[in-house]
Amino acid sequence: MRIGIGLPAAVPGTDAAGIGRWAAESEERGFRSLGVLDRLVYDNLDPLVALAAAAACTERVELLTTVLNTGYRRNPVVLAKQIDSVERLSGGRLTVGLGMGGWPEDYHASGVEMTKRGALFESTLDTMRQVWRGELSGACGPIPGLPPGRPQVLLAGVVPAGFVRAARLADGWVAPSFGLEVLNEGVATVRREWGRAGREGRPRIVVERYFCLGPRAAETAESYVAHYYGAEFLPRVRLDVITDEPRLREEIGRLSEAGADDLVLFPCSGSPEQIGLLAGVLDKTAWESEKEAPR
Repeated sequence: MRIGIGLPAAVPGTDAAGIGRWAAESEERGFRSLGVLDRLVYDNLDPLVALAAAAACTERVELLTTVLNTGYRRNPVVLAKQIDSVERLSGGRLTVGLGMGGWPEDYHASGVEMTKRGALFESTLDTMRQVWRGELSGACGPIPGLPPGRPQVLLAGVVPAGFVRAARLADGWVAPSFGLEVLNEGVATVRREWGRAGREGRPRIVVERYFCLGPRAAETAESYVAHYYGAEFLPRVRLDVITDEPRLREEIGRLSEAGADDLVLFPCSGSPEQIGLLAGVLDKTAWESEKEAPR
């Protein structure tokens, strides 16, 4: 299982100017990917802007949105062009995880209704792929297409329809940051539907977890997760937050056994010390063979 680290782009109070340094150190430490979260009405950076900054400061590490919410981004051509730009700036290192977005306040602020999202999601993906294939033309000619299969696309979703959509329309599935049962159900369903669709190979499964290490780790993690998710979801999320070495090793084993190909560990603190603390407690024998950047 490949192990990546999240950018602190959604940790309130983080120095935005330090995102590039965080990315560079994470690549140097051997993390396989740099992930980024997406919220609209929150103290965070736009995920594509954050990854563009990371791309400028790195050379090998994969860049991953987990996930970019498309539901309230109403112009799929503009969104496709933005994704295309990050893919080109990074030299082909972007994997775009896409979701509908489940925060009602984000939809409300955008003036978009949270209805018929499934059909709109599929239409958005189809339009974006037309752009990436170079099928959108104007008076000056087409937007140049990307290489076939780029960017790699993963889809999120925690209901059966979402699992099926990921298997049939994407390269894999992004599991949520909590809930082993959802992961197990999703892996089984996505793989089954992948086979039913007659697709070769196997779907890529990416899962996320929150972490914080060092002094007052549990307190810091609790404060951040409570702020991000609110009282309604906190009881479910806090069960899977990692705040010490034994739990980290345990969770790596559980998620790998469940069938995850990638684990992205998102920080609950914007302190750059978290990079070294995380790298320092990872079992080098378990992840040494995976330290070279993908593709």
